[in-house]
Amino acid sequence: MSVRIGRHEVGTGLPVYVIAEIGLNHNGELDLAKRLIDVAAEAGCQAVKFQKRTPELATPEHMKDVPRETPWGTMSYLDYRRRVELSRDDYLEIARYADLRGLDWFASPWDEPSVAFLDELDVPAFKVASASVTDVPLLRAIAATGKPVILSTGMSTLEEIDRAVVTLGTSQLLLMHATSSYPMPAEEANLRTIDTLALRYPVPVGYSGHERGLQISLAAVALGAVAVERHITLDRAMWGSDHAASLEPQGLEHLVRDIRIIETAMGDGVKRVFPGEEAPKAKLRRVLV
Repeated sequence: MSVRIGRHEVGTGLPVYVIAEIGLNHNGELDLAKRLIDVAAEAGCQAVKFQKRTPELATPEHMKDVPRETPWGTMSYLDYRRRVELSRDDYLEIARYADLRGLDWFASPWDEPSVAFLDELDVPAFKVASASVTDVPLLRAIAATGKPVILSTGMSTLEEIDRAVVTLGTSQLLLMHATSSYPMPAEEANLRTIDTLALRYPVPVGYSGHERGLQISLAAVALGAVAVERHITLDRAMWGSDHAASLEPQGLEHLVRDIRIIETAMGDGVKRVFPGEEAPKAKLRRVLV
């Protein structure tokens, strides 16, 4: 089973598809978004992902007037959401720049107009955030584009995922096991769910992580995750809700490096004597057959 996303085929037995989640860590600044695209490209990722909202629709009603302390002063949560949204021209430049750096780019739309916006920009795929698993009208709008879909499954029951999978279809679907804690403690990773999802649905399964460090993401690859998504930042101390659970440039480089080592080390499962064993065998084995 595999899914074609942009330049890459993603599935079992293929190179792990590494997605650098920029999300809102650009803080509404195009230059910062481009610096993060550079970080992803230099680390060896295959894709960068953003979040796209129509603030008036995607912000919950009870949150709109809640005060938020920001680097730009105190403002309502709705105004903060407006402040960190990138413009159409920004996204056109992001599309151009990501392509220049050899990366696929796409985003998680949080409302139906954002689906139309991204489709008009001809993204190669759509990402469904865990928060949107139960938003059936949004899922239907995404499915209607006919594009591949990456579905995160955090904060969701199997029954909720079942309904989302039925709505989206399985022909171009990639599921991502996720736990929506920021940052996620190890005891909530529940990595064996990767196998649970793979047995339940006829689609490839990856992992979207919000933990500190690399160990859990690397374990997910060893357990069969065909894609790994991690938030990235220039500095975890930067202002914003996702920076603390993000990887800095060196951490991202190490993640991609170690994923490729694990891929090589997994082998094909055929037991054999390797060339490097022949000298120790001749030297140490008393009984030859």
